[in-house]
Amino acid sequence: MKVSTRGDYAARALLSLALHESDRPTSVKEIAERTNLPQPYLEQILLAVKGAGLVRSKRGVGGGYVLARPPTEITVAEILAAVDGPLTTLMGEHDHCEGHCVLQEVWVGVSEEMGKLLAGYTLAELVDRTRIGHPDVASVTSTARDRRTSRATTP
Repeated sequence: MKVSTRGDYAARALLSLALHESDRPTSVKEIAERTNLPQPYLEQILLAVKGAGLVRSKRGVGGGYVLARPPTEITVAEILAAVDGPLTTLMGEHDHCEGHCVLQEVWVGVSEEMGKLLAGYTLAELVDRTRIGHPDVASVTSTARDRRTSRATTP
C-alpha cells in the first residue's frame, strides 16, 4: 500500500498534536516547525482533518489546533480517510475480461484487511511507541539536571 503525501502529513501532524498535547491550541506554524512540513500545505490538510472531526481550531491570537478526541480514540485509518477518502476499494462494473471478477475480489479483500490493520493503530499507541525510541525532551532535561545536582552534592 502506498500512503499519499496528504495522508502521511496528516498522520504526522496529528501525532505531533498528541505528543505535545495540552489545553492550549498549537499553531500551524508550530506544528510545521516540529514536523518539518510545509506550512501552506499543512494548513489545507488540517482543514480537511477538522472537517472530519478529528481536530478543533481556535482563531485569532493564541489560536491553533487541538485534538477533538482523546488520542486513544483516533485511529490511523480515520486520519487517512479524512484526507484521502474511504480506504476500501469498491467493486465496479465488470468488463467480463478473463479473471477480472476474481481479481476485483482480491483487491477488495486486500483493501478491507488494510483498513482493519490501520484501524488497529491509535494515536495513543503511536505516542507510546515514539516515546520509547525518543524520550520526552523534558524528562531528558530533568534527568540530566538531576545528575548534575547529585554530582555537585556528592563529596
